[in-house]
Amino acid sequence: MNIRKTLFWVTFFSIAMGFMESAVVIYLRRIYYPQGFSFPLAPIDPNIAVVELLREAATIIMLLGVGVLAGKKNAERFAWFIFSFAVWDIFYYVFLYVCLGWPASLMTWDILFLIPVPWVGPVITPVIISFTMILFAFTVICYSGNGYKVGLKRRESLLLITGSLVAIVSFTEDFIQKKGYLLFRNLMKGRSLFIDLADYVPAHFDWVVFSTGETVIIIAWVIYLIRLMAQTNAATVATV
Repeated sequence: MNIRKTLFWVTFFSIAMGFMESAVVIYLRRIYYPQGFSFPLAPIDPNIAVVELLREAATIIMLLGVGVLAGKKNAERFAWFIFSFAVWDIFYYVFLYVCLGWPASLMTWDILFLIPVPWVGPVITPVIISFTMILFAFTVICYSGNGYKVGLKRRESLLLITGSLVAIVSFTEDFIQKKGYLLFRNLMKGRSLFIDLADYVPAHFDWVVFSTGETVIIIAWVIYLIRLMAQTNAATVATV
């Protein structure tokens, strides 16, 4: 019952955060993109740009706080964090579609994140990652709720981290290839990140790199799940 109650409130909170995030984007698009959102991004006042970066950081801190409060052990805290992150991200797009009719399709390009460099990709890619995060999180939460040890082993952690980093590369490589040098040079001069985004139009998404990262994450989950299932079988045998 405690897990169900926690699941309800974490889900409810994450959906509400998804709406709040979409509401902010709706306001920004009404101001900067009255004709509809498209690349390249419209010029943004440097002060607003700083606020936007801090807002993104604050969002991650809030979701991390949910994980810390909901979980009792590190693995549980991580699970609740990625679960809340995934639900928030999915419903962010749901509310944008309900309110704006955007994205037109799951292949529509979007700017996903700005820290430390812009992440871009088709909308379907963060959605795929989000469902994978939910799958991983549920595995941890369910087994932990049944009293099993759910901490990740070193191999599982390394695979999960590697897969995540590879996926991140797929989101950032197009921008870095086109603007990376200018970005760091301009930041050193104190110029806004949005200056470099003002004439950037994403043209290529590396599906091979993304699929590789997603596959490695799935492999990490499968190895983790098999180990937990072995624990279950061993416990069943011991009680017979």
